[in-house]
Amino acid sequence: MFKGFRQLVVLTIVSRVLGMCRDMAFAFFFGATGLMDGWVIAFMIPNLARRLFGEGAASSSLIPIYSRQLEIDRKSADVLASTTFTVVFVILACIVLVGEAVIWGWYSFFSPLPATAMKLSLSGLMLPYMILICLVAITAGLLNAHKHFAMPAVAPLILNIFIIGSLFFSGWVLSMKPQSQLYFVACIVLVAGIVQLAVQFIPLRMHGVLIRPSWQVKTEEFQKMILLMAPMIFGLTVTQINTLADVSIAAWFSGSAQKGAAFGWFGREIQYPMWEGAVSQLFYSQRLYQFPLGVLGISLATAIFPVMSSDAAKNNIDALCNTIAKGIKGAMFVALPATAGLILVRQPLVSLIFERGKFSSADTTSTAFILTFYSIGLAGFFMQQICTRAFYSLHESKKPAQSAFIAVVINVVLNLILIWPLGAAGLALSTAFCSYLQVVILLKSLAGKLGRKIFDGVVVEFIKTLIITLVMFAVSLFVMNSAHSLPRIVQLAAAVVTAVILYTIGAVLLKAEMLSLVTGRKLLK
Repeated sequence: MFKGFRQLVVLTIVSRVLGMCRDMAFAFFFGATGLMDGWVIAFMIPNLARRLFGEGAASSSLIPIYSRQLEIDRKSADVLASTTFTVVFVILACIVLVGEAVIWGWYSFFSPLPATAMKLSLSGLMLPYMILICLVAITAGLLNAHKHFAMPAVAPLILNIFIIGSLFFSGWVLSMKPQSQLYFVACIVLVAGIVQLAVQFIPLRMHGVLIRPSWQVKTEEFQKMILLMAPMIFGLTVTQINTLADVSIAAWFSGSAQKGAAFGWFGREIQYPMWEGAVSQLFYSQRLYQFPLGVLGISLATAIFPVMSSDAAKNNIDALCNTIAKGIKGAMFVALPATAGLILVRQPLVSLIFERGKFSSADTTSTAFILTFYSIGLAGFFMQQICTRAFYSLHESKKPAQSAFIAVVINVVLNLILIWPLGAAGLALSTAFCSYLQVVILLKSLAGKLGRKIFDGVVVEFIKTLIITLVMFAVSLFVMNSAHSLPRIVQLAAAVVTAVILYTIGAVLLKAEMLSLVTGRKLLK
């Protein structure tokens, strides 16, 4: 499990660094403007599909069923793989066709504002990417079942390279106007999707998996997978759904030069709580908090899921409880220092990464404020991934779906309340709170089902991790304040290096069990 985690972390770090470079390029060319708001909203649907399938339902429902069939009957496993690939392609192709028709109808008959028309045309252009990235997720799930994690982790790297290249080529070489530049990048996204899918077939062939058109939808294995998948789509991706709600509410409740500063409500004029650019600021802050979530949280959950599935398939409950406990402890071990670190360096981090070109110092302040509240939810986001996969390893998806429904409803209600005193930051705070709400519901249900062994050693490791994190935060804060007169990059480097050294020393001194996530070795007791 730890070997797969470390391999995923290394590859994901490379991809996320490139992703950060991509976001820096977007900030340089578009800043936090209406154009960038348009791009974020247009890419929201295919990106949500990537979250749903790439980190969620399709691969997570496929892995336990496919893994079991690999042990029982390799031929039926191959049929399941091909059928899943074919069915997902057909369903998504139909969804895309309907979506394109809706977008065309809205664009043609409802005379939208120019900004809305741009969002619609960009959405229609990038919608087919949803098919490609979801098929990439299916092949990634198959490879993960074969304990191959490298090529699926390379797929996001490919997308980032293509987008970065297209941004600079269109902006500097072709000297395109900003809006034309966005359309050019949207076309390149489709090309990147084709390449992302093509490279997955190389390791699949190495593992003897050949994807062919197949429609064996009446097999017991496929029907079981579909029954798992539907609630998984909701249960595993509640963070992404809540993020989608954040962006949608920010778009609706943001004033602009075209919309005005206020809207009418039953004869009353009400000032918008946010202004154009709030969607972009949410996007940039989400990219920063999702960096440790993607590198550490999702990598840990992806690596641990096949182990939980194998334990459950063998009906080894003690081993499954032990694996879940390790997952919870691992999530805390990486999430708590990540939370403290992001809060500590939020202002210089946002400034250093984004503040250039059209991204202003005012945008830095707003984005850093939003990032503070997203960071508070990191431990919840991490443990969501572990808890939901624990249920899915048992082929149970009802409880995660129920908890997700509760979290989404409460998130929307809190969003509509908190935007008035906090603006876009209220959306982040609501999402963070709801992540913990879902975790509490899931852990309580898991304990009732499997027993309290899932908490073995968790309290002790939490106390150790909390002590180390608090010491790390206090000393790093002192170091950063002492370097306040130095350049931002020096402040940031001083704080980060100090934090890493102190956290490592603290973990060794207190014999933190989860240090083995990084070192690969257990500490001597």
